[in-house]
Amino acid sequence: MVLSPLTITRLDKVAADNGFDRERPREEGWLAYASTRVPLRIWMTSVGDTQYYLALSDRAVAAELGNEGETVAPVSMPAGAVALRAVPGIPALHDLVRRAFQLSRTLPDALLRRFELETATLPRATEAERLAVQRIGQDVFREGLMDYWQGRCAITGLAIPELLRASHIKPWAACESDAERLDVFNGLLLAPHLDAAFDSGFITVTSDGRVQVVSALDASSRRVLGLDVQLRVRSLARGHQHYLEYHRAHVFKGSAA
Repeated sequence: MVLSPLTITRLDKVAADNGFDRERPREEGWLAYASTRVPLRIWMTSVGDTQYYLALSDRAVAAELGNEGETVAPVSMPAGAVALRAVPGIPALHDLVRRAFQLSRTLPDALLRRFELETATLPRATEAERLAVQRIGQDVFREGLMDYWQGRCAITGLAIPELLRASHIKPWAACESDAERLDVFNGLLLAPHLDAAFDSGFITVTSDGRVQVVSALDASSRRVLGLDVQLRVRSLARGHQHYLEYHRAHVFKGSAA
């Protein structure tokens, strides 16, 4: 497959604009890219000006992208690629590559690796030193949730970063390891009132994403909090489920049935 100079320029721009700043050798009609910021590698090609293809090196990222655009390759997939997506135009390709980059920043244990790197030389002898390390972990976790949920509340869609809270599903103190504390699936990015309600057990999330409100919360309070209508998390992955089971069993103040 031969790509025109214009198509090559367009694909180079898609890669550069979305964090893939290292060009790699081309492979049988595919343009190849890597990043200095994430481990994911990608390959792109096209058929005419109507169909663009993205190949990915990471199964976890591909799984989180879902089945939309999943397709068979117009040519053999490049060595190292494990999944392929197809989209109808350059704007859609921009969105897909940007999302793949965001996911690679958080999956499967990118947040833990970053935390360990940033705190490797920090002392932990005193309570103040341990709290400083914890704050770094919480900052890393928040940034990871901002990437994963694309800067929007997982329930309402609110997109004002200053008003969003990184809410642990299984509380930080209850986690058995830093791997749990920094697992992006152990978090929801929430508007402040929902974060407070979730953290204190007045609401929880069912396995299918519905927001469940504790029965003890009166109708007036529900109206004030916007909980008098059915709310749901925009999308849940398999990795969220065991943390949500913990929340329903140990944090939620009512029956999770």
